[in-house]
Amino acid sequence: MNKAITDGIVFMPPAFADGLGVWSSGDGTPGSPTYDGSGSGVFVPADADFGGCLEIFKTNVTQQLRYMGQTILLPGCYLQVKARVKAISGPLPSVRIAGWAGGAGDAHVSGVVEQGPATQLTGYGTVEEITAIIGTGRRDGVDMSWGPTALYGHFGLDIEGPNGAVVRVDDIEITDITSVFLRDMIGLVDVRDFGAIGDGVADDAAAFEAADQAANGRRVYVPEGQFLLNQNTSLASEVTFDGTVTMPDDRMLLLTKNFDLPTYISAFGDEALAFKKAFQALLNNSDHESLDMGGRKVAVSEPIDMQAAVPNRTSYATRRVIRNGQFDVKSSSAWDTETFTSVATYDPIDPYKLTNVANVANIPVGSLITGSGVGRETYVRSKDDAAGEITLNAPIYDAAGTQSFTFTAFKYLLDFSGFSSVQKFGMEDIEFQCNTRCSAIRLAPAGNTFVLKNCFISRPLDRGVTSIGAGCQGMLIDGCQFLSSEEGLDVSQRSSIAVNSNANDIKLRHNRATRFHHFAVVGGDNNLVLGNHFFQGDSVPNGVRNAGLVMIGGYNSSSIAENYVDNCFIQWTNERDPSPDFTAGYSFSALSVTDNIFYSSNVAPWFSYFVIRPYGSGHFLNGLTVTGNKFRVNATNIDRVERVDTTFADLNNERYVNVTFQNNTYHGIGAHTQNPLRVRHTQNSASSAWTVGSQGQLPFGGKARACDAVVAFGPLRTVLNTTRYTAPYAEVRQGTNQDAIRLRWGESLKGSAWVTMRVEN
Repeated sequence: MNKAITDGIVFMPPAFADGLGVWSSGDGTPGSPTYDGSGSGVFVPADADFGGCLEIFKTNVTQQLRYMGQTILLPGCYLQVKARVKAISGPLPSVRIAGWAGGAGDAHVSGVVEQGPATQLTGYGTVEEITAIIGTGRRDGVDMSWGPTALYGHFGLDIEGPNGAVVRVDDIEITDITSVFLRDMIGLVDVRDFGAIGDGVADDAAAFEAADQAANGRRVYVPEGQFLLNQNTSLASEVTFDGTVTMPDDRMLLLTKNFDLPTYISAFGDEALAFKKAFQALLNNSDHESLDMGGRKVAVSEPIDMQAAVPNRTSYATRRVIRNGQFDVKSSSAWDTETFTSVATYDPIDPYKLTNVANVANIPVGSLITGSGVGRETYVRSKDDAAGEITLNAPIYDAAGTQSFTFTAFKYLLDFSGFSSVQKFGMEDIEFQCNTRCSAIRLAPAGNTFVLKNCFISRPLDRGVTSIGAGCQGMLIDGCQFLSSEEGLDVSQRSSIAVNSNANDIKLRHNRATRFHHFAVVGGDNNLVLGNHFFQGDSVPNGVRNAGLVMIGGYNSSSIAENYVDNCFIQWTNERDPSPDFTAGYSFSALSVTDNIFYSSNVAPWFSYFVIRPYGSGHFLNGLTVTGNKFRVNATNIDRVERVDTTFADLNNERYVNVTFQNNTYHGIGAHTQNPLRVRHTQNSASSAWTVGSQGQLPFGGKARACDAVVAFGPLRTVLNTTRYTAPYAEVRQGTNQDAIRLRWGESLKGSAWVTMRVEN
């Protein structure tokens, strides 16, 4: 690049032969003395070496020569000033290129170097070439770096040493040598040309933005060095980093042209820090809806506090996505789980609070709470240190009074819990390599529509995705792989959980989870669990199995469909009812379990695929659909596919309503559960009272509370084999368990009949 050509600028000053009135013996500014008639300088028209030249008689300590014209100095332009000189007589002086830096309003720019390196003249008549390079940036080879405030210069030379020396000077040349400093590509704008220092101390933010403004479609270049940006810095041009930047946590680097993680890694030199700064920019830049990690692996040695990375935001509600990368957790004591024990009081009247909490200041928000009567996945949502109170993500079913609670603070790779609320945030095509050192993601305590799509949660130590409040409202987890760190452990030894939720409208779709303690603990209503494969078996003969899916909440209004439930079961509980005994409401209702594959092997006979666990008395089924499922057991047999876990209470089977358990298939299972249940009864000896048993096939210990139909199958005959055309009436709730129907005939008859009975009235 040659400014003299591209910008039409002529840098070369006039020859001495054109007159000495433009050549100053001072600093070159208007009004300074000239060599025209000064007596200390004369034009020599016919020097043997120079032709026309200026002969100077040294009379000052520093004898100056300056061109009085303003030689323009442009950012990115580097000028070489060259003079050929020789001593004629007198003491031998030293000579150097020099100049006067001028800024806006023709003010002198102070604090810059205005002299080049000195050359000592060593003999008379010997020609010496004196040179120096001047520019705005600090580059190797630049003798006088004047920074971005210098707009022009008065250039010439200084003669130093004893007075009385006579020196002849050939015409001074000023040429553009910018090309010497260009890299391979011409379309680069170097931040040093705009005053960037790169020493890690001086604030280079203004220089970066000035270079960006001047780029005009070219790429901004950041050379080797450490550049402090002490202000928010926004660059609209593409940027190449050979050096790195450093900036305070609360200052932002907004790279709007090439907004991607690889560029931020180049900028900051540290992968985890680069991710934080890129995330900070994502939440503060309206030009981008997503951060592309560019397929990069980010090594992480401590939890990433996502809110601390964005100090100016305590909540966020605009759609943003992070995609296409990998986090790799490295060994560090920063991942160590912390455990605290404190005495606190719980009152079911205020079901989301613990009060009088001892040492509440030491208990981290987001800690898992365990203790007598505390349900699964109960967390510290927030706390008030002054009041000694903790707010819970869910009520506690049986902990009224004062007791000691344990608070376990898991460490998370990405922790959003510092935000008060995060909405419409997504992560796509990312692998979280937790490496059995930490958990993966902790959500904010409030917010909605968090999306995790096509991600791998690999070997989390304790949890995959944790909700400590309502930040899971409307959460979508689609097409993800949850790979347990406990695959080598027997089922009874596992404790990790892939996903938990508390709020409504969760969608778990087409995920795969391997050998966790639970795949998902789902609270709230109106959830969809569709097309997932979760398996949790081991090789222990007649081994125990844990629940793969835990649905918490009596009125559930959820659909569980087309899943592959492999060596685990679905459990439905009300363990978050602060008063778990049924007094009012819908009880266990509005759950649909349809078209799933249930498979197990090497399980104990009492294992079941669908288990209801009431945590209080009086509960009943009030709307349950179990249809189209495939139940199969391999290598052994089980008694039945469904049961009531009576650890805390039983269901009231006198109140079952709207229970449909139909069109399922059974292999390796004793009781083929149905409701309505259609049974064929054969009466071999004539009797007026036929007792038709349910053969244990009514669901959840239900009683035969209704008879929908009785159809004779073949002729009904008397003792004398006379055919009768008659109908019986039915008596319900017969037998020891009240799970049989008695048909009453007008006379003693024998034959066969199809009987349809139900557990509801």
